[in-house]
Amino acid sequence: MDFATILQALAAGLPAVAALHAPPGGDSPDAQRENSNESAPLINLFDFEALVRQRISRLALEYISSGAGDEITLRRNRERFDEIRLQPRVLVDASRIDTSLELFGEPLDHPILLAPCAYQKLVHPDGEIAAARGAGEARAPFVVSTFATVALEEIAAAYADASLWFQLYVHPDRGFTRDLIQRVESAGYRVLCVTVDTPILGVRDRERRAGFHLPPGIERANLKSLGTAVSKMGHFEGGGNYSILDPSINWDTIAWIRSLTKLPVVLKGVLSPEDAALACRHGASGVIVSNHGGRNLDTVPATIEALPRVIEAVEGRLPVLLDGGIRRGTDIVKALAYGAKAVLIGRPYLWGLGVNGPQGVAQVVRILRTELEAAMALCGTPSISRITPNAIWPAR
Repeated sequence: MDFATILQALAAGLPAVAALHAPPGGDSPDAQRENSNESAPLINLFDFEALVRQRISRLALEYISSGAGDEITLRRNRERFDEIRLQPRVLVDASRIDTSLELFGEPLDHPILLAPCAYQKLVHPDGEIAAARGAGEARAPFVVSTFATVALEEIAAAYADASLWFQLYVHPDRGFTRDLIQRVESAGYRVLCVTVDTPILGVRDRERRAGFHLPPGIERANLKSLGTAVSKMGHFEGGGNYSILDPSINWDTIAWIRSLTKLPVVLKGVLSPEDAALACRHGASGVIVSNHGGRNLDTVPATIEALPRVIEAVEGRLPVLLDGGIRRGTDIVKALAYGAKAVLIGRPYLWGLGVNGPQGVAQVVRILRTELEAAMALCGTPSISRITPNAIWPAR
């Protein structure tokens, strides 16, 4: 995108949702967020967060917003990005900004992916199909959750043009897990992301206080063959924590999964450099630095804090992605400067989904991409390949 187009998009606040109209000028961005209402413009991702609170149920809001324990890691994911300073460079030709890259053999327009998020019919009646449609419009790969509320085949059939990845939770029934992997491959998904940081669920106080459950009409569509009890029970009902997750998963499990598929196998949930090195040794195609959005083990580092040590450990042997806390285009520059190949967003696109369905999802991605392009121009890094650690202001 050329820089003049970036400036126009920023000045206009990007296309607002059709049903929403900008109020008279004068309010600061902070005041607009605090007083968000149906007439507020959608300028950044925080505006979506404020507005979605008026659009979805308390049950859904508590589920997507909450973290583990005292939510220290949940907050830290965001705070740490704010603490990192960028280093601008001047007199670099920024007339053309190139956000394109290649990932697992697939050319991408930009380094923004949609992370796997469960139970999307809590947020929109069409659930993951609506999210996939928005992802396709924004040309963003969409990672479909094992706990999707629409079957993986229906999502693929409805929006074959979208770049679909699949996130796998290993189930105690290995035969079911094997069949699920085969379904994923047959449906045309391009990458298999195995969540490795969740042998059990974390202690999620706020979710439990909200009495989280799957309302009537919502179920784990990909688990229906296991029976109604498994597909519909809530996380905390009758030991459901253990009936849907296999706490015995280990490195041998990864070897077994790799033997079942030709798809790239990416490990999601790596924080320690030791595990990153082991991922290389055990043939992983990539890793995602993730703390599960702060929803599993509280008081672990923010993902952007863990990223440099993971990058050092893999020594360029495989691509490293990052999720957790991405809210601004400047956050993406920081993650790429530290060595990430791409980033994933979770809660923000659910906000978009709850506010305006597929169009809201696409708009969230477009906002981030426009902010990314502006930050790249101002940092003197007009292409993704030119974003290096030099884009970060030295700490000392």
